[in-house]
Order: sequence, then structure tokens, then C-alpha cells
Amino acid sequence: APAANPPARDPPDTDPQDTDTAMDPPRPFRLAAPSVTAAARGLRGLRGLAAFSPRLPSPGPAQPQEAASPLPALFRGLGLHERPLERPLGGCRVGRAPLCRSRWCCSRRPRRRPPVPRRAQGTKAVVKGTTVRVGLNFVKIHCQNEAVYQYHVTFSPEVECKAARFAMVKEQRAVTGDVIAFDGSILFLTPLALPKVSLKAQRNSDGQEIIISIQMTKILEPSSDLCIPFYNVVFRRVMKILNMSLVGRNFFEPAQATTLQKYSLHIWPGYAVSIGRKDGGLFLMVDAIHKIIRSESVLSMMQTIHSQSQRTFQDECIKQLVGSVVMTRYNNRTYRVDDIDWDKTPRDTFTLASGQEITFVDYYRKTHGITIRELDQPLLVHKPKEKQMPEGKAGGALPDLWVLLVQEVTWEMMQNPQQHYQRLAGLLRRIRDSAEASRELERWGLLLDTDIHRTQGHILPAERINLRHRSFLPAEELGWHREVTKEVPIAVISISSWLLVYPKRLQPLAKELLAAMRSSCGAMGMQVGHPSLQELRDDRIETYVRAIQGSLGSQDKVQLLLCIIPGGRDDVYGAIKKLCCVQTPVPSQSLTGHPGKIRSVVQKVLLQMNCKLGGQLWGVDIPLKQLMVVGMDVHHSRSMGMRSVVGFVASMNPILTKWYSRVVFQMPHQEIADSLRLCLSQALKRFYELNHTLPMKIVVYRDGVSDPQLDTVLKYEVPQLQKSFETFQNYQPSLVVIVVQKQLSTNFYCLIGEELVSPPLGTVIDHSITSSGWQDFFLLAHHSRQGCSIPTRYICMWNTANLSSEHLQRLTFKLCHLYWNWPGTVRVPAPCKYAHKLALLVGQVLHHEPSAHLCEQLFFL
Repeated sequence: APAANPPARDPPDTDPQDTDTAMDPPRPFRLAAPSVTAAARGLRGLRGLAAFSPRLPSPGPAQPQEAASPLPALFRGLGLHERPLERPLGGCRVGRAPLCRSRWCCSRRPRRRPPVPRRAQGTKAVVKGTTVRVGLNFVKIHCQNEAVYQYHVTFSPEVECKAARFAMVKEQRAVTGDVIAFDGSILFLTPLALPKVSLKAQRNSDGQEIIISIQMTKILEPSSDLCIPFYNVVFRRVMKILNMSLVGRNFFEPAQATTLQKYSLHIWPGYAVSIGRKDGGLFLMVDAIHKIIRSESVLSMMQTIHSQSQRTFQDECIKQLVGSVVMTRYNNRTYRVDDIDWDKTPRDTFTLASGQEITFVDYYRKTHGITIRELDQPLLVHKPKEKQMPEGKAGGALPDLWVLLVQEVTWEMMQNPQQHYQRLAGLLRRIRDSAEASRELERWGLLLDTDIHRTQGHILPAERINLRHRSFLPAEELGWHREVTKEVPIAVISISSWLLVYPKRLQPLAKELLAAMRSSCGAMGMQVGHPSLQELRDDRIETYVRAIQGSLGSQDKVQLLLCIIPGGRDDVYGAIKKLCCVQTPVPSQSLTGHPGKIRSVVQKVLLQMNCKLGGQLWGVDIPLKQLMVVGMDVHHSRSMGMRSVVGFVASMNPILTKWYSRVVFQMPHQEIADSLRLCLSQALKRFYELNHTLPMKIVVYRDGVSDPQLDTVLKYEVPQLQKSFETFQNYQPSLVVIVVQKQLSTNFYCLIGEELVSPPLGTVIDHSITSSGWQDFFLLAHHSRQGCSIPTRYICMWNTANLSSEHLQRLTFKLCHLYWNWPGTVRVPAPCKYAHKLALLVGQVLHHEPSAHLCEQLFFL
């Protein structure tokens, strides 16, 4: 379901013309020298920074720490002390080796580092520099109880029915107290500690006496991770006390809905809430969201489609509905539409868990009290994951009971930081004013702060943008469109042999395009010759394909193909891309538009043409030497059975403006990447051919990995990357792997005067709300034109390059300036954006591996 306050988007590619939207000397390879630790010595700061962050202590065996509870010995006996985490983390150390010339490195040679133990809570170093006071949509939770007691509960004789077990335990409140959480076998109590007890209960179904045995198994700290799920259950109760409705995982207030009669829309205000443990303690994360719902049913929408296009009715319904998220009115549950079953109607039957056959008409009448009147409507099909499929549930649902969730108007519901904060403050005030809600929290010893959490962040220095003849600091919003369209890029490719294809009815647009290109290319240092023109009699797919194949086959060398296609013709676009990326490799550009508006996009067309031919638009200062940066992302197709695609992009030059790309196909919906050894090996070979040396530092940005998948990436993807080094003799570079997470609900606020606004770009938070188990930080690198500015989280999973947190933050911020489809900063590093665009094109359009002739050109922009 769409969140009404979705994560602030990257600046759009603004791509109306394309619906895709001196070297170091050679050095011999040698084995890495073992690390030699010594007393830490001071380092000079990076250019523009006051000082480095405090360095991490030398690694050593994990030392057990005293627990905060009054029962430390018992805690240790129950296995509650912290265990060492066998992964190298970020941190800058200085050994006896002399300092290297690089401003970002402490030793000339890569070193193997022993594992660093998991950090204790709240010990992360805070990077120094320009500071800023930042508010967060987090509320600090204070635990007033000393401990939470965990018990194992058994029933004799065994009680199979979980509901019966819940009822029997609930009857023992005189012994257990009122503050309990029970899942059928594990019982949590606070603040009461029970000895081992046996209680008697009676089973209602047959009156048999049941013995309930309760035995303590653990004493947990109140902020223990094992307590977090139950605290979330407690807060669900609080939200229900405030008369909020649970839809999916979030809470909404239908009674406070806003109705837009013109668009037949209802807008439900709501909140996404969750409790989690961070470096700074226990926090409640609150995000103010909306749900936008069409008031008409899916059946009404299908009837409208039928009246407009009877011949292609079924195809249009599938196109508009499959993949959409809908909600059933009778229980407020949301589902994704996977298919439409045109052969079934509400008269058809399905099998209940009891084995009884029942029609959909009877099922909805008996179960939900709903009378189905339209008996000839088809069924919408939802295919849940196997573990989510309860036995005996209906495999389809009725369109007239489902309401379509609309995502197009979500952008209009974004709130600025001040409005967002007022929503959060209002929720906290409602909890305080509700005696019942406050009492529910107090029973578990939970006390909320009265306001959001405020902390201190720091601002990274602004980055200088480099063109061929000029360098400059960008404006406050970090945009440089004017400069890149009036100045000469770093590298320009002259276009002397190219092909322009267009249908006859769009001839005025073609003429206007050529005139605009001739008048604009000079200021950008580009030389664009007159193209070979191919005018088509119509805009059918076959006409485009035959004309392009004939023109490419009859000419010796075509540098680039530019096609003008009618708006909304995705089929024509897809056919052209398959032809030019797979069958007959040549960089291609597709343009849609209207006469009279072409001048507004012609500069973008010229920049993209230069990129796709191997040109380089702009760069930033990269102090690190012998560096390769890699971006990785995985695209999952919505279509059933379609393979997932891994996009892999690696830098090929010292200033990170030349890129090498590959794709890998794998099983549908598989997130963990295979074949990374092959991808990185091929990239390293090409790097050596171009630079006559191999990189000694490789930084990998891995996009699209959630928290539960982090350990899997560490176990399966990092070893693949390391094995690629074995392709070369005596080659042991240092490796850094950083996971990029952008699907966040974290918001930053900055107080200017008496108003909350978005913080400055380059704002970093690397403490308090970060994880206690990983070296991570939050970076706000982009400017959001609407809504709150939502940062991106970066998790350093592996670091053998001796790069400190500050080094990683500076490098990451630099890379957010290098995405050439947008003259400004973007939310994630450029190699991640490139990998995403590549995987998206291959997964949605090509469905085949692109030709190897295009691997060094940004053909996917």
C-alpha cells in the first residue's frame, strides 16, 4: 500500500527525451603485509575538515561487561553478555609504516586485520567538523522496570488449540499478574518474578483438568532485543486505545479522512510506529503518513474500461490492475493483484479447511454478511507466499469488494518538516492525555519523552565540481544545470556519423530538434554533424525495426541512433532498445515530445548523447589513489517467473568518470547476488588494460539489502568478491563493502528561528540512532523539493582499507555528485544509480544480456 509520506524521492531524471531515462606508474603485485599496531598518532585533517574522528582502539578479544541490571552474575549465567562479532569494521589505525601520500589512507600497503568485537552501546566516535542541531522523528523510551522475566509454559495433558492455551493462561492472572505477554509457549512477565509453579485449569471443551507448569528460563534487561517484539505489541494496544484502525502494519484514522469529491478519493491520515534499540538506547520511531483510497470499487473501474475500449477490455484491465494494491472494505486488509481469472465467477466454489465445498457467494454471505449482486464478475487473484497461505482460504476475491489504492496523488500529500513535526507532537500529546494509553505503557515500565529526540549532527564540506576549463562550488541547493549547459565537459565526443529516425507525421518535431541542437551544441563544446535521416511512413513497430536494421546494415559506422517516437508507445521503445542493445549494438536515444517544446529538452539530449558515446560530463576531487568504486543493485520483475537481474557497475579511471558495466540473471525474487566473482574479475582485467595497474582499494556500494539480509550478504557476497582477487598472482587489495538503504522512515529536522526546516545538504548523523552491531551512518545528500528530507543509511559491513568513518562519509558524499542524468546531488552514490538503471532496463525491457560492445558506455541512461 502506498505511504502518503513516502521517502523523499531522488530528483527526477527529467528525461522527457528518453523514456529510459595522468595515471600512477605500474607496480608489481605482492602479498599484503601483516598489520603492525602501534600507539595511535595524530593525522592531519582532510582538506576542508578541522580534524579526523577519534580512531578505534586496536582489536582484541572481547571483554565481558558488567550488566546494568542489579543481577549481573545471573545475566552472564543466562548468556546475556555481548559476543564478539567476527567482521572487520571501519576505523583508521596508524602502524609503524610511514604515512602514504594519499590524504585518505594511513599505510601504503593493504593489510589484513583481525576481527573487531561488537561495539558496546553508545561508543561510536563522533566525527568533528561543522555541527548542526538536528531533530529526529524518534522518541526516547525510558525503561523503569529492572528486568523482564521469561518463562516456559507446558500443559499436561497437551492442549493443541492455541486459543484454549491463551484462555487458560489468562485465567491465572491472580498468580501471574496483569502485565503478561504470551505466545502459546513462552511467557513474559514484569515486574513480577515467579518461582516454578504448577497451576490447575479446566478445558472448556470437555471439562478435563489441565496442569499448567510455569518455569523461569531467562531474566532479560528491559531493553533486550527479545523484549522489543512485545513492546511493539504493547504500542499496538496503545494505538487501538486511541481509536486507530490497523491497516497492514500501520495505523489510520478513517474518521478524520479528507474527501476529494472531484477525484473520488479519500485520504486517511495515519502513523507508522515501531520500537527499536539503537546506540542511544530504546526509541519509538513515528512517521506521519497517509493512505489514499479511491471511493469507487475495482468493479466500477472495470466497467468504465469496458465502456471505453470493448475490443481490448481484458488487456486494458490487466495492464491497469495487475500489480496494483487493493483493499477489502470488510476487513481493511490490503492485497497485491497478481492476476485476473476471467474463467471464474462468484458462482464457483472453493474448499474450506474443513473440506467443505462452498461458493464465493455463500462464503461472503455467511462469513462477512455481504450479498454479492453482480454474479458474472471475474475474480481478482492474489498469490501470497507459501508461508502466508492459510489452508482453506479462498484463492480469489471479488472486484466489487476491493478498493484501488492510488499512488499518483501521494506526491501531493507530502508534508513539510513543520507540518510533519506537528503531527508527531500531536500524537505524543494524545498519548499523555489518555489515562488508559498512559497506563498501558506504565504497566510495562515504559515512559516516553514528551518531545522528539534532538541530537548533534555534522555537515560535510561542499564539493567542488570540475569541468574541463573551470571548477566551481555549486549553489545552496547543489544544482549546476546552467554551468554544464554553458561550459565544456571534461571529455567531449564529436558526433559525425549518426542516424535520426522519425515517422512522417512528426517531421516538424525532427526539424525543430535539429535546429535546436545546432544552436546549443557549440556552448557545450560539442561538434554535431548532420545526421542521416530516415523518415517512416507510419509508427508501427515493424516499420521502425526494418528501417533501423536497413540503415545500420548499409552504413559503415553509425556512432549513435536517435529515434523520435509517439508518446505512450512503450512497445516501440522496447523494440528499439532490444535491437540496439542486444542484436545490433549501438548507443541509442529515444525522444518523445511535442513541437514547440523541444528546446527545453535539447540540452539534456545532447548531454545524454555525449554520455552514451563515452564522454565525461563533470567530476569532483578524489584524493584516494589506486581506487575502484563498484555499485550493485538487483531488479525483481513483477511478472511471475521472470528472472531477477543484478546490475554491476565499476569505475575505470582515477577520477571516477569512466564506468564498466555487466548484468547477471538469477532466480526470480532472489536478492543475494551470484556470479560476483566473474563480474569483479572482468572489471579488474579491464581496469588493468586501461591503467596498467590494478586498484589497491576497492569500495563496493551494495544497494537494496534489508537488515535481515545483512549477515547473508556478509557470508555469501563478500567471499565472492574476495575470490575474484585470486585471478591475479600475489594480488591482495583492501576491500570495503557498504550496504545502502534508502527505504527509510527516518526524518531530519533543523530549527531555523522558530520554524523547522530541512537540514543543510551533507548533514550526517553517525551516533545515537545508529545500530549497536554495525558501523553505520545517515547521510542527507540530496535536496527534496517537497516534503521532508529523508536521509540514506550506509552500513559498513567489511573494511580492510583502514578508512575511518569520516573517510567513508566524504567519499560517499562525493559520489552523490556524479550521477550524470541529473545536474545536482542524488540520494545514493552514482554507481548505485547506474547499477539500478542498468538492472531496470534489462529486467523490464531487454530480458537478455546487453552486448559486450556496450559495456564501457552508459547506454542505459
